Amino acid sequence: MMVVDTSDNLDVRGEERRPPAALYPLSRQDDFVAIRAIVQLVRAGGVLAALALLAMALIMCYEIGSRSLFNAPTSWATEISAYLLVAVVFLGLGAAQASNSHVQVELWVDRLTLDRRRAVELICQWCGLLFVIIAAWQMASFNVRELVNDTRDWGLLSTPQWIPELSVSVGLTVYALSILVDIYRLKPPKGNGRRWALPLLAVVLLAALIALGRLTVPIMGGRIDWGTLFIVIFILLGMLAWSGPRIALQTVLLIGGLALLYWLARGQPLAWVGLLLVASMIFMLLFGLRIALALGLVGMLGVYFLLSRPQLSLIAERAWSSTNTFTLAAVPMFIFMGGLLLQSGIVTGMFDSLVRWFGRTPGGLAHASAGASGVFAAVCGSSLATAATLGKVSCPEMIARGYSPRLTYGITGAGATLGILIPPSIPMIIYGTTVGASVTHLFMGGMLPGLLLMAFFMLTALVWAMVWRGAAPVGRAYTMKEKLTGSKGMLPFVIIIFIVLGSMYAGVATPTEAAAVGAFGAFILCLARKTIDIRKLFDIAMDTAKVTAMLLLIVVGASIFSWVFDYIRLPREIVGLITDARLPAWIVMAFMTLAYLVLGMFIESIAMMLMTLPVTFPIAMALGLDPIWFGIFLVLMIEIGLITPPLGMVLFVLHSMSEKIRFGQIVSGVLPFVVVMLVFLVVLYTFPEIVTWLPKHAG
Repeated sequence: MMVVDTSDNLDVRGEERRPPAALYPLSRQDDFVAIRAIVQLVRAGGVLAALALLAMALIMCYEIGSRSLFNAPTSWATEISAYLLVAVVFLGLGAAQASNSHVQVELWVDRLTLDRRRAVELICQWCGLLFVIIAAWQMASFNVRELVNDTRDWGLLSTPQWIPELSVSVGLTVYALSILVDIYRLKPPKGNGRRWALPLLAVVLLAALIALGRLTVPIMGGRIDWGTLFIVIFILLGMLAWSGPRIALQTVLLIGGLALLYWLARGQPLAWVGLLLVASMIFMLLFGLRIALALGLVGMLGVYFLLSRPQLSLIAERAWSSTNTFTLAAVPMFIFMGGLLLQSGIVTGMFDSLVRWFGRTPGGLAHASAGASGVFAAVCGSSLATAATLGKVSCPEMIARGYSPRLTYGITGAGATLGILIPPSIPMIIYGTTVGASVTHLFMGGMLPGLLLMAFFMLTALVWAMVWRGAAPVGRAYTMKEKLTGSKGMLPFVIIIFIVLGSMYAGVATPTEAAAVGAFGAFILCLARKTIDIRKLFDIAMDTAKVTAMLLLIVVGASIFSWVFDYIRLPREIVGLITDARLPAWIVMAFMTLAYLVLGMFIESIAMMLMTLPVTFPIAMALGLDPIWFGIFLVLMIEIGLITPPLGMVLFVLHSMSEKIRFGQIVSGVLPFVVVMLVFLVVLYTFPEIVTWLPKHAG
């Protein structure tokens, strides 16, 4: 994922920045002073997140230079960078909400009339607000306890933990306020009395929570506590004041019904409890709740009702611990680098260079598109960024030269998936951090499969161009001199790839630091080409912070959700069942592949990975599979999900690039490549050394 031109009114996924504008009638000019104040507060949070991102990049570059050039490593860079990552994530949440960067499954809501869509949006926003307020309350209480107990980090700095944790409390609070802005805009309340009712209720709620202190106080020793009761009353009265009794009733029925089901599930057979967790989560996703909030809300219900005693403090602990990880700092750095590379304008030159080399080869531009995807993937780490970039560069050129829309968008969509297989890769970073696998070895494991899959795509395009007449016109032949002269367009990418992968595999930098060095190199490239200034740099940093907040909030929600899964021992039971059944490994993997194919049609890729890992990873280890191999398998399944309808994100990115191309043409174009990827999975399973050879021999 990365930033695209803001002039397109597109977000990092290549989609419109908001749902239909009519849903938000006051989005241009708010007439309520409280809303205007919140908007300014949200913007301030976004600015702080962008500044934290830039500071994190500078600190990592300074650490590498100090260590490599002067043999003087710092004692603080890693720790401070991790704290800055937390600030980027949580302070950026409000800005991400304001620009609609949080991913939503719109499979159902897109088919609703405007009024019904607005009603569903309101229900989803209130449901999400419930989770965010409880998370903010618990985090603030956690913050105060850390301050009172003078808890300090184990690192060399011995940092008082309340200081970096404060960004989580503040960020979640601003996020809750940003949700209130959208609720107000969806259906502005009439009359000053109703407008001011909710701000006054918020002040009363804040005073009540402060009066309760830093500990959760149960009501008469029961399961329900006063803090949660106050928050629920605030949400209920707020809905009545701002959204009306109908929305309030529907939201109460939804959340109350789920809460009742979870309360009744206690003590039931494990299979029923697991089914309830999965079914309720999928229901909330399809209903339209943002993916991160759906995971968090369902996890919160599990924490509240499925445990012997509610442990709401777990939400705060998960929010802090799942993001306070230096390895994950590579995520915003690779996104930032991709944004800078796009700003530099070097992608067009790289594509033109490849066009000259493939010349009169049948389907030459298709091969150039696949090759350009592979090259861009080697510096980007995101399939959606690759799709957004090549969708602007290669697709218009191919269509203009007479290539069929199906071949054009099929090869571009398939090539975009290489963005997360050829290292660096954001999903590999998240997978490695989650299961404890070496990110460096994962990058090595993805290199050969990525290059082979690119060759498979080129072979498919070659057959397509030769068999279906008219799909690809005969290209122009270029002389060797023209090819060599045009190759200078590849030079910037070669330099960036050498900087990123070379510094990492030479041991000069960790994967996270290599991402920062790559971002610095991309910035220097922009300066050399005079394509950037302070304003553009800050805009890219701001967009990067929004995308990072969206991605890692999914990590937070999945962390809460998976903790409940682990608590009820569901993964252990499933592994036991499979082990006792003594099924051949290939049958288990076939069922797993089928499950991922179905999930990939409806669920966002990172969320799908994090939701399923608590179950599938133990199964893979019980089958004796290599964790690096399984990571590459999982990335391939994510790739397939990205181009599988109805929710394939790459499909929507490409469709947003051209209004003249029908969505059905893009779908029919990528389906042959989906088959190729499934065949490639069989090849990897049959010859696992394709993945494991390089990591083993590289140490």
